[in-house]
Amino acid sequence: MISDWSVARFGARFGRMGRSAFRSSAPVTYGLIALCCLLFLMGPAAGLNPAYGTGDGLLAAQRAYFHRWGVVPAELFEGSPRAALTPATALFVHGSWVHLLGNMLFLYVFGVMTEERMGRVQFTLFYLGCGYLALLGYAAANDDSTQSLVGASGAISAVLGAFLFVFPGARVTSLLPFLLFLPLRFPAWVVLPFWVALQWVAAGRADQGPGVAYLAHLVGFGLGFGYAWARFRPATRVKAAPAPASEGENQP
Repeated sequence: MISDWSVARFGARFGRMGRSAFRSSAPVTYGLIALCCLLFLMGPAAGLNPAYGTGDGLLAAQRAYFHRWGVVPAELFEGSPRAALTPATALFVHGSWVHLLGNMLFLYVFGVMTEERMGRVQFTLFYLGCGYLALLGYAAANDDSTQSLVGASGAISAVLGAFLFVFPGARVTSLLPFLLFLPLRFPAWVVLPFWVALQWVAAGRADQGPGVAYLAHLVGFGLGFGYAWARFRPATRVKAAPAPASEGENQP
């Protein structure tokens, strides 16, 4: 049994972590990671909440949970206000431990510097807006699908796109399976276009593999890169004409 003292100690430690994250240079990124992890642990996908049962009961609870909070393309464009909100709620729902940890790792690696560059408010609106549109784009291309779509991949892909434009030379540690997963550091302009190419190939074979929304990744990445280009590209400088010479400087 967990004692009240242990609960209080955990709460105090969690509170200190939260205050430290808020004082950091990227509180929104850390807050998104914490929120996604907390919701996952509380939901049925983690398998830790006894309220959802076990076995077939747990599987049924998971399907109902994903259907309620995830995007169902066939229902999205029927005009239901609840369905119209699901591209936003789906950003905070994940289907498995691997799904959650993979997304949060990418968000941590690329989100901190991107948020520092954009600022808290702009990054929050950027993340939510691009994530919503990425899932909306996937749903529009698969409007007859009844499969629930969940996860922050579209929003995180937008962060990757913005990161590529703003920090193309930043070194990113990568694990390549054909090199025995040795950690190697490459500039972002090498790693991220390679990642996009993989998503493009996988999107073309989406019907042959697991239910991963590769198209949402591509839409999110394009939105993120396009936003960063429009927001952070060098301002066009108009070359000023030389000022006319004063009367005393004019040659006869």
